[in-house]
Amino acid sequence: MADCVFCKIIEGSIPSSKVYEDDSILAFKDINPAAPVHVLVVPKTHTESLEALNEENMDIVKKIHSAIQEVARIMKINEAGYRVIVNCGKNGGQTVPHLHYHVLGGAKFDEKII
Repeated sequence: MADCVFCKIIEGSIPSSKVYEDDSILAFKDINPAAPVHVLVVPKTHTESLEALNEENMDIVKKIHSAIQEVARIMKINEAGYRVIVNCGKNGGQTVPHLHYHVLGGAKFDEKII
């Protein structure tokens, strides 16, 4: 999608601090981190949100989750633990209409839901 900031990062027209990349997935550091480690994991194919997933594109979820595990290893948060968040839609806090997962770590989170 031409005006999607994540699509522009994927195509390389907006720079990012890449953490992981394969044929289907790009992971990069968040420019406004909410934790010492804050990486966004996005599919390279534009998918607006979780609600846009269907039988035809659902396989991307498996690839995203595999990439999340690799990101956790790369960022050295896999053993201590980390949090994965997906916001869906405006009321869910999604600010960029491109499916993305937040991987947060490097600190102990309290037991609150958010």
